[in-house]
Amino acid sequence: MTSKIWLASLVSVGVLSGCTTNSATTSTTGFVDSFPSEGSELPYSVLRNDLIDGKTNRPFEIRNGGFGSAMVANPNQANQFYALTDRGPNANYNGGYGKGKSFPVASYTPRIGLFEVDAGGKVTMVKSILLKRPNGSLISGLPNTSALGGTGETPYHADGSPVLMDDSKPHDKTTNPIKLDDYGLDGEGLVALKDGTFWVSDEYGPHIVHFDSNGVEIGRINAFKDDSRNVYHLPAVFAHRRANRGMEGLAITPDETTLVGIMQSTLQNPDKAAQKSDLTRIVTVNLTTGKTEQYLYRQENNENSNSDISALTTNKFLVIERDGAFLLGGPGGDSKAKPNAQKHVYRIDLTTGTPLSSISLSDSVKRDDSHGLMIEGLTLEQFAMKNGWDALSDRGVKPVNKALVVDMVKATSYPHDKMEGLWVIDDHHLGVLNDDDFATWSTKGKLEQKLLDNTTVDSNKLYIIKADLMGN
Repeated sequence: MTSKIWLASLVSVGVLSGCTTNSATTSTTGFVDSFPSEGSELPYSVLRNDLIDGKTNRPFEIRNGGFGSAMVANPNQANQFYALTDRGPNANYNGGYGKGKSFPVASYTPRIGLFEVDAGGKVTMVKSILLKRPNGSLISGLPNTSALGGTGETPYHADGSPVLMDDSKPHDKTTNPIKLDDYGLDGEGLVALKDGTFWVSDEYGPHIVHFDSNGVEIGRINAFKDDSRNVYHLPAVFAHRRANRGMEGLAITPDETTLVGIMQSTLQNPDKAAQKSDLTRIVTVNLTTGKTEQYLYRQENNENSNSDISALTTNKFLVIERDGAFLLGGPGGDSKAKPNAQKHVYRIDLTTGTPLSSISLSDSVKRDDSHGLMIEGLTLEQFAMKNGWDALSDRGVKPVNKALVVDMVKATSYPHDKMEGLWVIDDHHLGVLNDDDFATWSTKGKLEQKLLDNTTVDSNKLYIIKADLMGN
């Protein structure tokens, strides 16, 4: 396949360039040492301000914003980083066409922002890169069809009407159906290469999509064998992602040969009963050969979220693990304050975990085409839930070791519910970014302003933490 040959040659260029986390051309001295301890807000514009807040009954702002789903260093300039939006402002909604999402800006195009930090800690936007199909047309954030991982989410406008192929005409299943988009992305993971291209992982397929420097798709990886767009494939088990909890983090090894993705939460493997657990999966994809490998990660609590991953070395990575709580209560007010909110960054080492391909098969250990490695007829998710991690270890399957690097609540009194971006600046400085959800929230399907406490509107904020990232 021509695209595979092209991709392999591109990777070779990246390897020859010798990319490492410290290879950027501008010194970090001058912005990390003087960065404000309380963090620095990212700029935003207003997408719309005509909707009525479901709690206050007053107009509120939907902001753009939203640059918090992932974060990565600009490998060519040390005081710059890229940040990713997800599918756009949205909220759970149950309308006349089934359960789904309200998209108050249904035409929103997911995008990558390039930001710069000056010597005083101020963050400015350098440019915004809109994501596009291979033909150059803009993608949307609308859900995929079921053949490519869609979970039946119906997209609605803010007024409760369905998003249609032609909104000027009545709904008709045949001639004017509900609008879905097989190029639509709910982006959550981001990699920036030295050649200016990007890889984005998402929560829909999950898909991992390669974009050129202008945001045009040039390659794709997912678990769907019949998708002709694919350069390589993920193991089929990843198609069992939990709705809205797909491949939340994406990194690349310093030599730019291997993508490393982490799922947000436990897979629905084989069904929803398995998803409320503490087992998540890490997958590596060699960009030269397409070979994949899987490892397990053990969360501190069931249904936590692994929200980003960033490379330190070929085998060592930083991983976000968080809950969904607000330190100060968020939209729920003071009564919902959670002083023990978990917003942690861990260091992991893949060499300490068991590569799942190394497990020998037997009468009780088999590999299923759809559900992956199975023990006694149970998926790994089921086996760990039923028998515990010690029993899994007795079978030779161990998760990666992890060590706490930063507790953001203790370090910064971190007020946000979501912590989704990591920027490895150097061996002793880490950037952390929250997702502000475009400053929107919803209660029982009604949109409202997203607050951190009784008065403070959530916004994207960069924090820079001094820590021993390498563990030396």
